[in-house]
Amino acid sequence: MFGGGSVEVERKVNAILRVLSESNGVVGARLISRELKKHGIDLSERAVRYHLKLMDERGLTRLVGRDGRQITQEGMDELRDALVGDKVGFFINRIEVVSFRTTFDWRTRAGLVPANVSIFSKDDFPRALKAMAVAFKAGLSVGNLVAVANEGERLGERVIPKGRIGFATVCSAVVTGALLKAGVPMDSKFGGILQIKDRKPLRFAELIYYSGTSLDPSEVFIRGKMTDVIGAAKNGDGKVLANFAEVPGQCRSLAEDMTSKLKEVGLGSLMVMGKPGEPVCEAPVDPNRVGVLMLGGLNPVAAAEEAGIQAENAAISAVVEYSQLKSFWDLL
Repeated sequence: MFGGGSVEVERKVNAILRVLSESNGVVGARLISRELKKHGIDLSERAVRYHLKLMDERGLTRLVGRDGRQITQEGMDELRDALVGDKVGFFINRIEVVSFRTTFDWRTRAGLVPANVSIFSKDDFPRALKAMAVAFKAGLSVGNLVAVANEGERLGERVIPKGRIGFATVCSAVVTGALLKAGVPMDSKFGGILQIKDRKPLRFAELIYYSGTSLDPSEVFIRGKMTDVIGAAKNGDGKVLANFAEVPGQCRSLAEDMTSKLKEVGLGSLMVMGKPGEPVCEAPVDPNRVGVLMLGGLNPVAAAEEAGIQAENAAISAVVEYSQLKSFWDLL
């Protein structure tokens, strides 16, 4: 943790580190100041330079040229260990923000779609595609639309590093966003490991509530090697990533209609929608509400990880134009 300063200073430092980590190459104070404003942090160029000087002294950044900065490995470590206070409830907030930013309209097939971004080694990517094909073929994904970006290109707000390939899968939050635009409030509850038996959802084997974590449950489960997407895809028995939410009982028919329309345009995620007050896959549901079970968008990437191909994953980290998406099968 960045020491020797107030909590407010630490938050500003972490915000600057985030900007640097998402940039490709050297970044100056003027650009950093502009990017911070997009995230609701108003720091002048002069103030940014002041913080950067302190960050240089602590080894979090390095000066390149007259005014440019690069993040160091120490800076990357600091960013990963960012303030606990900033992280509490962060993931549920991310779901809400990205859902609000979702503008996709199934009628016009245009607008922004929420996505997970995975970064693969360029050398590993062909093998990763073959491994992921198993999950896409079995329908264990949020539709079959993806986006790809080469080094130096942007995927959402992320610039792809040298020697890497960015791969975006549609996030199940597309359902949350679409329902929000249709006037249906969806309460995202938790992400978990869903046990599949005879190709049907059985029960949640593990779960993490969004409101109590700073981390994305899918990333945690993938890193913990807790999935068996390949088994679920090939044999009908395994463990996959899934998300659970609730909608008001009186909105059930409208929610069903909207999820059906999303499926028609390649953005399907819904597995089960229960009845008011009834548990779904043994998950309890509040009275007068309906449980909604959705597949996780990172299931194909989890299959690649199971095949020994590592990726850097950032769930619900971008919104991409629907027009940028292409069928996964076109990549093969």
